[in-house]
Amino acid sequence: MMVHRIITLPDKGSFFLFGPRQTGKSTLINSLYRTHIWKIDLLLSENFFAYSKDPALFRHEAIEKLRRGHINTIFIDEIQRVPELLNEVHFLMEQYPNCRFIMTGSSARKLRRGGVNLLAGRAVERRLFPFVYAEIRENFNLDDALQFGTLPPVWSKNSDEKRDILQAYVHTYLQTEIQSEGLARNLGGFSRFLDMAAAQFGELLNYTAISRECRLAARTVMEYYNILEDTLIGFRLYPFRKSLRKRLQSHPKFYFFDTGVINALNRTLTGPIVPQLRGRLFEHFVILETHRMLQYRRSEAALYFWRTHHGAEVDLLIEKHGILRAAFEIKSSPQISGADLTGLYSFRRAHPEVPCFVISTVPHAFDIQGIQVLPWVDYLSRLDDWI
Repeated sequence: MMVHRIITLPDKGSFFLFGPRQTGKSTLINSLYRTHIWKIDLLLSENFFAYSKDPALFRHEAIEKLRRGHINTIFIDEIQRVPELLNEVHFLMEQYPNCRFIMTGSSARKLRRGGVNLLAGRAVERRLFPFVYAEIRENFNLDDALQFGTLPPVWSKNSDEKRDILQAYVHTYLQTEIQSEGLARNLGGFSRFLDMAAAQFGELLNYTAISRECRLAARTVMEYYNILEDTLIGFRLYPFRKSLRKRLQSHPKFYFFDTGVINALNRTLTGPIVPQLRGRLFEHFVILETHRMLQYRRSEAALYFWRTHHGAEVDLLIEKHGILRAAFEIKSSPQISGADLTGLYSFRRAHPEVPCFVISTVPHAFDIQGIQVLPWVDYLSRLDDWI
């Protein structure tokens, strides 16, 4: 069954479509562009080796096809594998302004190092993620999403198939292919780091402590987190500070791009999810949905968490144009009481003008001392109000 993706791609002009492996980039492009298009898949060995050896070959072939009028669109899949092709694309853009270039990739890191500054603004960027709730709501099951995530190849399979796909993803891509791409040269150290990063998902990052556990330099640990971000495996969420300098100096949290990948890394794909893990996965799910929708809406909003020196914390803040739009505590429990709201009470004393909410698995919305408790489905349906 074909799932309608809610991402909005440009109507005109060239663009990059970035996203982690197996999020459906190629499937989406192939479904939208069917005629007068030349498709090059750089995952195929023959294409990879041919264009790596002689990038100019691509230009010569493209010119011949364009002169004959056979094509008006060129689609290069996994462009980061041969970043030198961007120089050829740049040339062709200037010589053939009516030709549209579509380039997909799972890493901007190698492009920035080996390309031409992502074509100096001549192609816009979009991001594609695993399925969001709005795309699969008719067949959505929260427990299943928390355990296996929402990667397109995983979503429609049975439990055993889901485990196999996710375990293969973690081994062949996260551990092996990242090294083969030359991004992490110390595979043993990177594997230890990846285990530690997965175990601490959604928690405050302490680079020094992680470096001790992984027997790596703290600078190496920071570089490995950069690799995970550059290959779109996750993102850092920073604490809210009015000063940008203080914000960047504070300890962030790291969120992986998919809950199923987290469980595969942590070897928790089998058996029921224990309550403590469920709470962390539910928080992860809500923040991932928010992050993805913010990107799809091309919103100028930014996401943060809030934490005091005394340990009071709020899971998610949404800020837009310098104004805090809302603060959210995320709880997986279907029973919420005042004892669950201590972080929001502390936040409200410091920011009384900001609306406060709890996102949870309660069946219906209700109010506790001016703080609205929302079912998670209600939160997602209202998300456009805040972003």
